[in-house]
Amino acid sequence: MDANTFAVVVLLGSFFAMILLRFPIAYAVALSAVLCLSVQGLPLSTLCQFMVKGISSFSLMAVPFFITMGVLMGKGGISEKLIALADACVGWMTGGMAMVNIVASYFFGGISGSASADTASLGSILIPMMADQGYDKDFSTAVTITSSCEGLLVPPSHNMVIYAMSAGGVSVGALFLAGYIPGALLALSLMVGSYIISKKRKYPKGDKFSFKVLMKQLSISIWALAAIIIVVVGVVGGVFTATESAAIAVIYSLLVSVFLYKGMDWKGVWKALDECVNTLSIVMILIATSAVFGNCLTRLHVPDLAAKAIIGVSSNPYVIAILLDLILLVLGCIMDMAPIILIATPILLPIATSIGMTPIQFGVIMILNCGIGLLTPPVGAVLFIGSAVAKLPMEKVVKATIPFYLCMIAVLLLITFIPEISMFLPNMFQ
Repeated sequence: MDANTFAVVVLLGSFFAMILLRFPIAYAVALSAVLCLSVQGLPLSTLCQFMVKGISSFSLMAVPFFITMGVLMGKGGISEKLIALADACVGWMTGGMAMVNIVASYFFGGISGSASADTASLGSILIPMMADQGYDKDFSTAVTITSSCEGLLVPPSHNMVIYAMSAGGVSVGALFLAGYIPGALLALSLMVGSYIISKKRKYPKGDKFSFKVLMKQLSISIWALAAIIIVVVGVVGGVFTATESAAIAVIYSLLVSVFLYKGMDWKGVWKALDECVNTLSIVMILIATSAVFGNCLTRLHVPDLAAKAIIGVSSNPYVIAILLDLILLVLGCIMDMAPIILIATPILLPIATSIGMTPIQFGVIMILNCGIGLLTPPVGAVLFIGSAVAKLPMEKVVKATIPFYLCMIAVLLLITFIPEISMFLPNMFQ
């Protein structure tokens, strides 16, 4: 075994060993990189240099702003208003509250950009509400956690910003546009699944559709939805960068939450900012350590080795696309979303582009794969949050989620093999 191969074994072997031993992901990434650098005889000062370089990015500044915007909106009383708007839109259907849950997640996800925040915020309201109306609690939880993944695709998503940085400067505006149709398709597939189950179990309908009520709820919620318009239109229209739009959205969210909706006072603002700091510290440590890990991968030519291994299985682009999805789904079972994006993008993106995928399409595919990973044991963070909110055993929630897994996989296959689903809006506006 030559020195290069030994270094690869040390890097990847120690990393997956620590993951299986349940090390915190940031420690696993950092320690495996330290071991690799030591084997190569490089000074550990290299570690610090790569970590600083990894977070010294202007585009990365958008991530803290988007997270802050989502927390402020989530704590500012937005959830109830978006639920009321969703109820006015689709509450009249069979299984109306399940439909409300899914549509509300589409609206709220566009504000928070976080599946975990969506599940914790909307789930704490909608799961008890659905249970009171006769819906099974495990079904209600399954709908909540799967629909929360819509927010990962619908802009502004800070995970898309992280992917854009990892992919070497992909247009954030194009990524934002690319997420809308797949996010809507995911919502539609979950609604179809919910409708079939609701018909079978005879779940109730809501009140009859009223255009007057819809307009009333829209007029109330428009101030929250305007935050999305500020970000997306501003970035796509070239009025300002993703970072600038995120900063403006934070100020707007603060004003709406405190003065318009009055969902929090200034004491609540400080608590929300404290929560932001806790979240950001985790994200920034992951980005910094993953920069070192990614540099080790590049130095050892792991992306080239992975490409040769996958292409060695088959030269058929459809088979390679399926393999890429399977790799990401397996990684999602053992790792959180941000580390997968940071570590897997430099390895898998060249393979994806070699079979004709654009970096934009692959970004959407990666985000949805990682979203499904958030719902799968043993490391599914959103699955754990949903189980905790509903006070149900994880095994029962997983069983109820199986039909919705199938809906999500169907959407994943569609966006994998039909590029136009992701690329229609970016091609239209770019």
